[in-house]
Amino acid sequence: QVQLVESGGGLVQPGDSLRLSCVVSGSIFSIYTMGWFRQTPGNQRELVATMSNGGSTNSADSVKGRFTISRDNAKNSVYLQMNSLKPEDTAVYYCYAEVATAGRGYSERAYWGQGTQVNVSS
Repeated sequence: QVQLVESGGGLVQPGDSLRLSCVVSGSIFSIYTMGWFRQTPGNQRELVATMSNGGSTNSADSVKGRFTISRDNAKNSVYLQMNSLKPEDTAVYYCYAEVATAGRGYSERAYWGQGTQVNVSS
């Protein structure tokens, strides 16, 4: 079984910074793309940023220049540094990872964390 555990959300004021962390644990053979998505009530989950295991990144236009994704493959972790936060960044942020497992035969699938709330308000 694979688990993704996020941390780092909270309530901040506009212009502040937050750093989200996500650790992947379980019977991991390899982790491919990792990233972050976010969702607000009544809306679909949307891409924030992703990073491949080779280091290639993809991010939403709305966060370019403000958010930075990074990962530590040795720690099976992905991070999201969020600077210059805006009220419209308020959402539940979900960690995402494409994981290959080899516990009972080899398989690959996408996994999600439980989500961490980020509130940006004055």
